[in-house]
Amino acid sequence: MSEPVADKSCGQCVCGGAGPELSRVVKQALDVPDGVSQHFRNARVEVLKGLRELLDHRIEKLTRPDESRGTRVSVD
Repeated sequence: MSEPVADKSCGQCVCGGAGPELSRVVKQALDVPDGVSQHFRNARVEVLKGLRELLDHRIEKLTRPDESRGTRVSVD
């Protein structure tokens, strides 16, 4: 088995630099058109936007006052 190809864009990840090379080989082997790559890139962005919306909703729900507990009234 050959050593993984080091790639500066890969950094210190567990793939040891083989990730970018593997991506290139798969893209070449499957003959993936650029339009397909752009579609999946856009899909990843949309998934992240959905997660952001979900997180924003939860944060808003957790930070708003609990309305189900009623109103506090001071008694003399």
